[in-house]
Amino acid sequence: MIVRIMGEGQIDIAEADLDVLNALDSELEAAIAAGDEESFRGRLHDLLDKVRHVGKALPDDSLEPSELILPPADASMDEVREMLGNEGLIPG
Repeated sequence: MIVRIMGEGQIDIAEADLDVLNALDSELEAAIAAGDEESFRGRLHDLLDKVRHVGKALPDDSLEPSELILPPADASMDEVREMLGNEGLIPG
């Protein structure tokens, strides 16, 4: 699965890693629902760090279509809330 982190580039994620990413996504959603800015910031960074860790960065000149688009690390809670779909940032 090809994921784009806004402002960073594309990362190829194995299907086997989606469960752990979904768990982090659920924690991020809970922080947003609670309006907890500190927890939101930590969970967003945790999610993005995990994507970077388990994924393989694609070359900058790669033109693969992105299946998911994730917000940048400095996104606001409102910006991320707008990006959330029915299944969060990472559908599972």
